[in-house]
Amino acid sequence: MFEERRPGTRSRTALSMIELIYHSIVRDIRKDSRNALFGLLANIMQTVIFVTVFYFMFTVLGMKRNLIRGDFLLYIMSGIFLFLTHTKAMSAVFGSEGPSSAMMQHAPMNTVITICSAALSTLYIQILSMATVLFIYHVAFTPVHIEDPAGAMGCVLLAWLSGVAVGVVFLALKPWAPGFMQLASSIYMRANMIASGKMFVANSLPSTMLALFDWNPLFHSIDQARGYVFINYNPHFSFVSYPLKVSFVLIMIGLMLEFYTRKHASSSWDAAR
Repeated sequence: MFEERRPGTRSRTALSMIELIYHSIVRDIRKDSRNALFGLLANIMQTVIFVTVFYFMFTVLGMKRNLIRGDFLLYIMSGIFLFLTHTKAMSAVFGSEGPSSAMMQHAPMNTVITICSAALSTLYIQILSMATVLFIYHVAFTPVHIEDPAGAMGCVLLAWLSGVAVGVVFLALKPWAPGFMQLASSIYMRANMIASGKMFVANSLPSTMLALFDWNPLFHSIDQARGYVFINYNPHFSFVSYPLKVSFVLIMIGLMLEFYTRKHASSSWDAAR
């Protein structure tokens, strides 16, 4: 109450914000599970289950012959990894602390910090999970060869960034219509099971079908990632620039909406739920 407040420099303010984001990341990682290793194992098991289900689905439907020449499981993992990264980033940002939550009553906290911590904690867990699954597959089954690892990792970051962008828009609108936005986020995640394009490649689609998927930035990220992973695939109908532009536009729109929501937010909104 009687503490003297000293005006800080920009560098000191930036360092204090980075420190606060770091502690918020640790809190987000330990929020679902007190044991960080157990949380990582649960995420790895989810990834393995997704890959196994799609492997048997492709096998039963006889779709192997229509895919890229190369490692079939690596083809499946290239789609599953980016899909999970995008979806989990969107869910984490959408579920982060809003402007009317109790955490916002503490002076250093703000919604930008909670958004950054939710996004970065998800990226940390997903990269660890991907590295672990690929390492086990490389050691136990067959050597993993990725034609351009840097480009493939860039596509993973694009999928994560577009998920963060969509999550920011949903988060900014959530205080105004929480029930509807929860439904909208669920519909978006379910739609991406098909619209993400993880089950096929853009070069194999006719123009009429391509128009149903090329609006989705995740579709472009996955298709471009397969171009970097496999030497035998050169994507002609997807672009790296599209998800990048869409992500920045959605982030700007989401931050403007979030700023407006923060100015009009009331603590009674959370109390009424």
